[in-house]
Amino acid sequence: MKPARLAACVVALLALSVRAVAQPALKDAFKGKFVVGVAVNTGQVTGKSPDRAALIARHFNSLTAENSMKWQPIHPNPAKFNFEPADRFVEFGEKNGMVIIGHTLVWHSQTPSWVFQDAKSNAVTREVLLVTMSNHIHTVVGRYKGRVKGWDVVNEALNDDGTLRQSPWLKIIGEDYLAKAFQFTRAADPQAELYYNDYSLENPAKRNGAVALVRKLQAAGVKVAAIGTQSHFSLTSPAIKEVENTITAFSQLGVRTMVTELDVSVLPFVRGVSGADINQKAAFDPKANPYTDGLPPAVQQQLAKRYGELFAVYARHADKVSRVTFWGVTDAESWLNNFPMRGRTNHPLLFDRDGKPKPAFDAVIRAGKGAGR
Repeated sequence: MKPARLAACVVALLALSVRAVAQPALKDAFKGKFVVGVAVNTGQVTGKSPDRAALIARHFNSLTAENSMKWQPIHPNPAKFNFEPADRFVEFGEKNGMVIIGHTLVWHSQTPSWVFQDAKSNAVTREVLLVTMSNHIHTVVGRYKGRVKGWDVVNEALNDDGTLRQSPWLKIIGEDYLAKAFQFTRAADPQAELYYNDYSLENPAKRNGAVALVRKLQAAGVKVAAIGTQSHFSLTSPAIKEVENTITAFSQLGVRTMVTELDVSVLPFVRGVSGADINQKAAFDPKANPYTDGLPPAVQQQLAKRYGELFAVYARHADKVSRVTFWGVTDAESWLNNFPMRGRTNHPLLFDRDGKPKPAFDAVIRAGKGAGR
């Protein structure tokens, strides 16, 4: 290589290094207010994606497993627990001094059929299902006792109108399955924080249902530390005022709000699909996939404005919000590329497919800087 070209390469590398050092970390922008988390897949914490691992360690101080702690992967059959992916997840969080969140113990999705059915495919009894729930919770939570700060104990127990979802848990055990799940988790790790987690809680009817649910749990002697609002948002919905109303409503229960699965879809709504129920599917439509070659500058700015407004609310209510977690590290790994329509190209996070910060990243940092004013 010619000296002039070598010198130019060195200068370029130095410039990149300076920019990397100068770039603020998300977790530092909200230090003293709330932790900033991210949901990760197994490859990101096992060395298969070193660039993503570096990005996670730099910008986030809380960690949620996207899938490895859910019932299906961690307890696929009655006699088998598959702890290796979850162990690696916890080890990565500990190595990087992160707040580790367990997700999730009791859910109607990603739970194997053997949990609810016997060998003849008949529904198990209430007593059998309670024993299964208790054994699962005590085994999983007990393994990570003192290492996982808090657990999403029950996930998505509500319908959009605020009534209880007719899940197998409810049908077989009854309404007290919620209290039982929290009681089993408390017994397995008395020091862990316990959370209820759901989507679309900015919808007033569903929010009211969550308030009623937590009040019933509290009346039964169950301590709920926080309600997790998943916050799978779009560029226009929900209204910022409803985001704020949700935080305020939960604080009146004496619990914190945790933003547990934040992303902002930039793609058109799909007819007939609402909320974040993963069982919803739609046939591919090219018209619903307009940004395959990247996000236009105007939409980048819309996304930045949206994130800036959201984090301004979170920062303003930092006494009521204890965690904000993004559901995915970069656009490339986002679940929204395949929900509810497989094969779409979504751009819902702060980092693009190459792991580079987008204008939305800068907007979030600005919201953090302005939080104390």
